[in-house]
Amino acid sequence: MLASSERILTTHCGSLPRPDALLAPLRAKDAGAAYDAAALATAVRRSVIDVVKRQVDLGIDVVDDGEHSKSNFTAYLRTRLSGFSQTDKPYDARPPTRDYLAFPAVYDENKIMLAARPSPAPRVPAGMRSSAITGPVKYIGQQEVQSDIDNLKAGLAAHPAPEAFVTALSPNNLEVFYRNEYYSKEDDYLAALADALHEEYKIIVDSGFLLQIDDPQLVTYYDRNPRLSLAECRAYIARRVEVLNHALRGLPEDRVRYHTCYSTNVAPRVHDLELKHFVDLMLKIRAGGYSIEASNPRHEHEWAVFETVKLPPGKVLIPGVISHCVHLVEHPELVAQRIERFAQVVGRENVIASNDCGFATSAVGDHVHPDVAWAKLAALTEGARIATKRLWGRV
Repeated sequence: MLASSERILTTHCGSLPRPDALLAPLRAKDAGAAYDAAALATAVRRSVIDVVKRQVDLGIDVVDDGEHSKSNFTAYLRTRLSGFSQTDKPYDARPPTRDYLAFPAVYDENKIMLAARPSPAPRVPAGMRSSAITGPVKYIGQQEVQSDIDNLKAGLAAHPAPEAFVTALSPNNLEVFYRNEYYSKEDDYLAALADALHEEYKIIVDSGFLLQIDDPQLVTYYDRNPRLSLAECRAYIARRVEVLNHALRGLPEDRVRYHTCYSTNVAPRVHDLELKHFVDLMLKIRAGGYSIEASNPRHEHEWAVFETVKLPPGKVLIPGVISHCVHLVEHPELVAQRIERFAQVVGRENVIASNDCGFATSAVGDHVHPDVAWAKLAALTEGARIATKRLWGRV
């Protein structure tokens, strides 16, 4: 994993705006519906090459494929794992989240803001609502992940970048989206998910790319389970960290970066789990870098957590310095100030500037406009240049 030995490096969380023409076939594919596979493969290859170019042109250092082969960050595994069946059995009703209980009128009035609304089913992507685990979970997505790798390599061949990464879902995010009807014990189910995802993780690392683990469920669990205490939620997090580390076994930590966030949720949020309540557990994850929300109004102050919490030696922090849930485009000077705060507490060489969360793959579609997303990324790279001048004393 690159280190910022001479300047502040830039990256993002993975998801980037997709061409409208990709959306319908991607959703059909991930839902198990009919689609033109050859046409989609060609369109995805072209789109990945284009999105790599756009990142490179903006000056992003650590790039990816924009997740342009996936309809969203969770549904793609439906075609990469065995053991799934379609079922008409309804999911258990889930309660309102803490934020819904605090702002019911706001959430009810805005149908886009679904992340905290109560419903008779878990919040799952379209086409997955009736899926359940009814047999042994095994990884069968070797060809698909290899296509992702090949497409990204094609993009980099045309538009070289210093480094690149590929995203993959964590076991506990998969756990929440599919009802277990096969494994008699929760631990057996979690182990099966970890073993299956280990296959995808290893293929990505062996390809030479960085692996990014996407894991919003680690911290959104607190908001979405208002009956549980902080201690109970920390116990949940600790167990899921163990499961993820099992999935990461044998992989070099410096080839893995970990991302957690509070989901897209462009909505009132006063019950996000605070960084101080889980940072110790997060830093136990076998990764070389940690990507966190740090720029929106609920989390910008949390840079100060690292005044007392020490980043382990050899690790990097990947704080969000532009927000995915604020439609204003950040001024580059503000971006630079945010970067500099983190540099002061963890060291300038240990900071890679990023965004809070991905642009465009919320399961419910609430995100900033693509034009705004790209303008924010431009502000990110310009802010990093300003911070570099000040942190390294360059004119």
